[in-house]
Amino acid sequence: MAQLAGKNWVNGLKPGLRVVISAGASGIGRAISDMLIQHGAKVHICDVSDDFIADFKQAHPGHGATKADVSKEKDVETFFADAKASLGGLDALINNAGIAGPTGGVDEISIEDWRRCIDIDLTGQFLCARLAVPMLKAAGGGAMVNMSSAAGRHGYAFRTPYAAAKFGIIGFTQSLAKELGPSNIRVNAILPGIVEGPRIEGVIGARAEQLGISYSEMEKEYLQKVSLRRMVSPHDVAAMVLFLLSPLGENISGQSLGVDGNVETL
Repeated sequence: MAQLAGKNWVNGLKPGLRVVISAGASGIGRAISDMLIQHGAKVHICDVSDDFIADFKQAHPGHGATKADVSKEKDVETFFADAKASLGGLDALINNAGIAGPTGGVDEISIEDWRRCIDIDLTGQFLCARLAVPMLKAAGGGAMVNMSSAAGRHGYAFRTPYAAAKFGIIGFTQSLAKELGPSNIRVNAILPGIVEGPRIEGVIGARAEQLGISYSEMEKEYLQKVSLRRMVSPHDVAAMVLFLLSPLGENISGQSLGVDGNVETL
């Protein structure tokens, strides 16, 4: 343990930190769940997949899970009721749930697909936050991490519902940081870039098909827009969450933090 200016700086989480994670059974969410549990957190997650939830429960039998779609108010209410019962309180919320949304020109995207993307990616974060905040206040403060995207900084042609939602998360985050700061609640957004895994493979494939080029050509074009010329992993994103929830991040709030290898444009 090092000391700086008379203060103890601890690299790790408060023992038994109580954390709720939406879509915490697969992808980035699962990486976050695994890492926080490894560092001593008590976690309750939700997901929409029975298979992913079963796998999570098998790996982490001492932690809670609820099947829930964050775009549905009743599901979110059940999720938080279950979390309160299993955790006994709350120290942190990770608003992670999201979908890629449709690929297409604005005149080609259906209203149904637009609404579905906004409902999950943006409204879902509101529905979780509104129930988490009273619990965080009751605990004397805590942290909220909202998952945005590089698309929330640069915009994203042919992915307008997704980009609109991710820009909205930035405004949501900065507003909540101001609103909740006096209650000792820190609120930050993480902006992943091109994260390796099935979701980006689907996105690249859809865009390649739209342009009539090969997947490898499209992937190369994506990586040319990243300064480090590589994708990031879900574990890179999880490491940023760990930092923000640890004492090392106790004075970081209202920030939009890229974990993206420096995406220059989209």
